[in-house]
Amino acid sequence: MNHLLVGDNADFARNALLRLCRALPSIPSVLRYHDEFTDSVHSIRNLETLDTFDFFVNGAPRTLDFSKMTQECSLIFKHVLAYLLTQDLATATIYSSLFYAYQLHSKDVAAVVEAGPTGIGIVWKELRGKDLQVKAYVAAKYLLQLLCVYRLNGWSNDHRHFLTTTLPLPFVDKYAAVRSGDAFLSADEEALIVRYFDFTVAMLENEDNVSIADLTDTGMLLCSYQFAMRPIQIGMLDVRHVRIWNDDLSGMATVHLTFHMAKQRANKSRVALTRRVKQEWAPIFIRLHALLLKNGIDGDAKFFQTKSSSEVGIRISSLARRLLGTDDIGSATDLRHTAAQRLVDAGANHEELAEFMGHAQTDTGLVYYATSASHAERVNKALGASEIYRRVAKIAHDRFISPEELAKLKDEQQVAAVPHGIPIAGIGGCQSGQPACPYNPITSCYGCHKFMPVSDKALHAKVLTDMREIVLFFEGSSRSDVKSPAYMQLQRTIAEIQSVIDEFEEGNG
Repeated sequence: MNHLLVGDNADFARNALLRLCRALPSIPSVLRYHDEFTDSVHSIRNLETLDTFDFFVNGAPRTLDFSKMTQECSLIFKHVLAYLLTQDLATATIYSSLFYAYQLHSKDVAAVVEAGPTGIGIVWKELRGKDLQVKAYVAAKYLLQLLCVYRLNGWSNDHRHFLTTTLPLPFVDKYAAVRSGDAFLSADEEALIVRYFDFTVAMLENEDNVSIADLTDTGMLLCSYQFAMRPIQIGMLDVRHVRIWNDDLSGMATVHLTFHMAKQRANKSRVALTRRVKQEWAPIFIRLHALLLKNGIDGDAKFFQTKSSSEVGIRISSLARRLLGTDDIGSATDLRHTAAQRLVDAGANHEELAEFMGHAQTDTGLVYYATSASHAERVNKALGASEIYRRVAKIAHDRFISPEELAKLKDEQQVAAVPHGIPIAGIGGCQSGQPACPYNPITSCYGCHKFMPVSDKALHAKVLTDMREIVLFFEGSSRSDVKSPAYMQLQRTIAEIQSVIDEFEEGNG
């Protein structure tokens, strides 16, 4: 039958769908599928009689609603669901495709069904002209796969490869935000997140009360920021996969986390990815681990006590956006892209990036190399000379003080140090005093809320010049690796010194 006739005539379309419904076997009375996040099996009973039901995706129930379709289309796509549950597909993939299947009109479905291998090209071209959601076209392809499996209307398993290579999906640039740079946090925004981790550790060292909920959110944000982990990987982290090692020589504890790869295109095995938490941030995980054990949480339980990957993503973005003071950036995906670009800008090769990101193929991360800043731009970023990386929000500090007020402070409250061999003094005071601060003076003072800069713009400008000389020394010694903690600290310090100077220029000093 001509596909145009099917598409234009409602009776012919309905008859075509009825013929397919009669040709298909009965749907099993019970369908079972595995939810990877909760490691549990769910069942769908009597699917043929259901119009709406819950379908669990990474721990969260999602509603599949077939009531928006005609009776024939509903039955056909229930068969598609039953078929997909037998394939090695993620539940999120199955759900997203069938969720948009309602966009396929019954006449469109009939045209696809009746076209056969020789006519599907023309039908597909017409269907593409309707500008539907991409997932709706994916659902149509799954329907054609179903016809191949049951060898209906001229289709067979020999056509499976034909469906993959010949029927194109609408182009969607999933890395558009990466190419434009909108997905990346600025240096100042990264500094705010790093400062929050440092602040949390300081509270733990001072024995301040930090709730399990706050530690959980901080730990999840850290996994996303430092390791570029996806929400599903973070949420599935078990207590037994958080290992704490105590070094008898240094007295410092080391925390190792073991995640598993997710969303691989080829290798479906659960490949372990071991990551080491930055040592100065390890107390966050050590305290949370101790509290969980104290509350009787066993090793097989989820470390962050979350119920779904969507909950993980929401909590990460909520905390990040609260710290950054904006809703424009700060999602778990933004943090993942930022971590990847940070590594590429540091000079990592394709294999190193793939291993860090948990990619199954090395070509997945090529987009980061295409958008990577040039070597000169990276140096400008460290020097604070590039407008792109200039201050977005005012760096917090207590207040400005005069040189006279500085002279009256106790010696331990007057900030002075010799960072990288350059003596610096008289820049301001500290409310707590240097002996009580666990961080490096000068390089950590700018940007600290307890720091009281002296009201002398020329002095801070001199410190800025000295710090830039250190960066150039690193550069000249081929040590400009942004993975180096010292180099990153210099970069943040320069940005924060520049912020203090900017306040003078705005008249706030």
